[in-house]
Amino acid sequence: MSAEPHLSPMPRDWQRALAVVAHPDDLEYGAAAAIAEWTAAGRQVSYLLVTRGEAGIDGLAPAECAAVRETEQRAGAALVGVHTVEFLDHHRDGVIEAGPALRRDLAAAIRRHRPELLVTLNHHDTWGGVQWNSADHRVVGRAVLDAAGDAGNRWIFPELAGAQGLAPWNGVRWVAVAASPYPTHAAEVGPGIDRAVDSLAAHSTYIKGLGGAGQDPRAYARSFIEQTLRNGGERYRGRPATLFQLFPR
Repeated sequence: MSAEPHLSPMPRDWQRALAVVAHPDDLEYGAAAAIAEWTAAGRQVSYLLVTRGEAGIDGLAPAECAAVRETEQRAGAALVGVHTVEFLDHHRDGVIEAGPALRRDLAAAIRRHRPELLVTLNHHDTWGGVQWNSADHRVVGRAVLDAAGDAGNRWIFPELAGAQGLAPWNGVRWVAVAASPYPTHAAEVGPGIDRAVDSLAAHSTYIKGLGGAGQDPRAYARSFIEQTLRNGGERYRGRPATLFQLFPR
C-alpha cells in the first residue's frame, strides 16, 4: 500500500490530553502506542472510561467482570505512562445512551482535566466499510466531539459551574479519533510499540475471553499491535504509525 500524502503529522505543541472511550481496552488497540510516546516526551495524558466493560466477557457476571476489567485497565494504562484513570458510574456497557446526560458527564470531565487534546475511538458507522461498529463506540465518539464544545459554553449545563464549581474550558484545540476509517494525521511510533504491546496484554482476562482459555495474551497483543502500526506506517511514511482523524476546534 502506498503512502497517502494528505496525512499530516500529529500536532506536538500541547501539554495535556484526555482520552475518552466507552470500554477498557478501547485505547489499547493502537492508540496506546502514540500515548506511550507522548507521555515519554513529558506530556500528561489521562483516561476517562464511560463504562467498566461489564458486559464484555460472556463467562463472567457483570459485577465480577467490571472489577476485573477496571483492574486490567489501570494496569494497562500505567504501562504507557498514564496514571490518572477515571470511570463514569451511570452508563451501562452495551447500551450507552446518546443524549444530554452523557454529554454533561463528558463536559464535566473536560472542565476538570482542562485538556488541549481530546482522544476518542472511531465514531463512524463501520470499520472501513467492512464491519459494523458497536453502538457504544458510535455514541461515545460522537458525544466526545459534542462535549468539546459543551465544555466551553457556560449556558450549556450551567449546573457544572454552579453546584460543581467547574468553570467553562475553551482550551480544547483538537479532537483526535483513533481507528477512524478516514484518517487525516499520523503519529510515528518507535519505543512506544513494546509498551503498547504490554498495555494490551495487560487485558489478559478479556483477551482470553475473546479467543478461548488457550489464547496467549502477549502473542495476541504483539500480533495485533505490530500489524496495526505497520499498516498505519504504510499509509504514511513507511515507519510504524498510529493514525487519527483530527478535528480542529
